[in-house]
Amino acid sequence: MPRATAPPAVKATRSSPAKQEVADVALIDARKTRPILEHIANKWSVLILTVLCEKPSRFNEILRRLDVITHKALADALKRLERNGLVRREVLPTKPVGVEYTITPLGRSLQQPFAALYAWALSYGPELERAQSEYDRMQD
Repeated sequence: MPRATAPPAVKATRSSPAKQEVADVALIDARKTRPILEHIANKWSVLILTVLCEKPSRFNEILRRLDVITHKALADALKRLERNGLVRREVLPTKPVGVEYTITPLGRSLQQPFAALYAWALSYGPELERAQSEYDRMQD
């Protein structure tokens, strides 16, 4: 995996040099990272990969674990994850035919960041909901 190179020197503005520099550096590779983040950071990908980090699972087991996902949304998400090399699909030699999904080493490399994101959601979810409620109240 190629290492990110240091960003070029950024010219600071008078109004807020530090903030401008951080913004410029943060967006320096947006064209490269945006398409990748769109594939891995959507809500279903994060949840599916979190489930598969525990153990390989069949389609219906993933469907039950995620509860709120539709059959079509899960099928589409699994196809995307397989296409991106994050999940491996294996047809099992059973009657009726079964399919099992396994996380790949590339997919497993996302385990730590996703675990941190999941923990953040559990810790700060109530605060986020309060902020949303307060914002909505102010809009009325």
